[in-house]
Amino acid sequence: MHPEAKSAQADLINLKRKVDAGANRAITQFFFDVESYLRFRDRCAAAGIDVEIIPGILPVSNFKQASRFATMTNVRIPAWMHKQFEGLDDDPVTRQMVGVSNAIDMVRVLSREGVKDFHFYTLNRAELTYALCHTLGVRPQG
Repeated sequence: MHPEAKSAQADLINLKRKVDAGANRAITQFFFDVESYLRFRDRCAAAGIDVEIIPGILPVSNFKQASRFATMTNVRIPAWMHKQFEGLDDDPVTRQMVGVSNAIDMVRVLSREGVKDFHFYTLNRAELTYALCHTLGVRPQG
C-alpha cells in the first residue's frame, strides 16, 4: 500500500483510476515479503487492473537504515530478516552479501511466478544492484 493511502482498498481504486486513464504499468513500493506482492497482484487482477505490476526490490546494505525507511513507508520487515542481520552492525561486507542474497532469492521466486521485470531501489548503492544483476545473468553487452 502507498504510504499516503487511506486504506488498501482506496489505494487499489486509485491505481485502477490511473490505469483507466492510460497508465500501462505500475511499480510497487519495496517489500520483503514475496507473498504480499503476489496477493497484491491477485487483488489487482480481481479489480480489473490488467497492466504489469513491477515489483520494487531493495537490496539491503544497511539494515538499520532500511528499517527506518520501512517504518516511514509502512513496509513490514519479516522476523527472519531481523535475525539474518542480527550482529552485523559493524560488518558492512557481510551485510551487503546478506542483502544481495535476499534480493536474489526474491527475484528468483518472483521469476518463477511469471514476473519478468523488476525495479531496484538502489539508494545510491548501485554496486549492490550491479552484483545482483550480474549473479542473475544480466550483464552489459560488449
